[in-house]
Amino acid sequence: MELLKKLTQASAASGNENNIFDIIKKEIEPYVDRIDVDAMGNLIARKIGDGKKVLFAAHTDEIGVMANYIDENGFVRFAPIGGVDLYSALYQRVRFHNGTVGTVCFESKSDVKKDLKVSTTYIDVGASNAEEAQKLVNPGDTAVFDGDFFEREKTVVSKALDNRAGVYILIEAIKQIKNNSLDLYFVFSSQEEIGLRGAKTATYNIEPDIAISVDVTDTGDTPGCEAMDVKLGNGPAIKIMDKSVITHKGLRDFISRCASDHSINCQYEILTFGGTDAGAMQTVKSGCITGAISLPVRYIHTPCETANKSDIDGCIKLVGEICKKDFILV
Repeated sequence: MELLKKLTQASAASGNENNIFDIIKKEIEPYVDRIDVDAMGNLIARKIGDGKKVLFAAHTDEIGVMANYIDENGFVRFAPIGGVDLYSALYQRVRFHNGTVGTVCFESKSDVKKDLKVSTTYIDVGASNAEEAQKLVNPGDTAVFDGDFFEREKTVVSKALDNRAGVYILIEAIKQIKNNSLDLYFVFSSQEEIGLRGAKTATYNIEPDIAISVDVTDTGDTPGCEAMDVKLGNGPAIKIMDKSVITHKGLRDFISRCASDHSINCQYEILTFGGTDAGAMQTVKSGCITGAISLPVRYIHTPCETANKSDIDGCIKLVGEICKKDFILV
């Protein structure tokens, strides 16, 4: 879990994914044939084979904020990067890339129940005026939410498990793959949180036969939550649908058979909101056979995202086993 901790605690809001590239490269360089970084900021690793061309994608970016105005009293106004829930963000700490820490606050004259919006929130960086604040933060600077990594017996809690957990799963799977016949591409993709952008361009360039996204998904096992047949601790979720994609049935069935053959407990995901890189990969050029493996995570897009360790291990094993097989899609 030390690598997962390192990945989650790095700062990489959308557009600043290169902040974790050194961590990824150090881990995978001995196990892949080449590593490239494209113009969109995707890190792409390849294990060369003479079989089908298979792409796995896990996005590296996380939600955050961008400073866009500093007022005369030194308070920082901001724009969200990705799906920032203001209720979850309120009175949370954010950390800018230069180390400056601020707190997301709400204008006291307003009614939080009626008036909570970006225009009524600001970041307090402890400055007394604009001049002091500008020594710490400038418009265009990005920050991510602070959320320490800690382990319980069965679970891990941290900011940015969406989707550093997916990055971790691909890294650990890469280490397990020996003598592959498939031509394997592992895309650590950029700018997923603001529109699935990196996966789209990488898939266009690679032209895979099959593409599989590895990301997180919500759960339906907490009090009062939206009904959903995914639970923490029940294994990887094989995605059927979300707002961005309906996955290929033959590929879903193949992944399910692979899990069953290797005694990996799985569940099925039907998400009525949100999207993943699979949505972009499926529609590139003339289309691509696309699927997705999802890690169940509670409290997504908060500083206390929560995942089960056995689910993480199940995802690693499943990706590794998929990479050993020829794809037979019925």
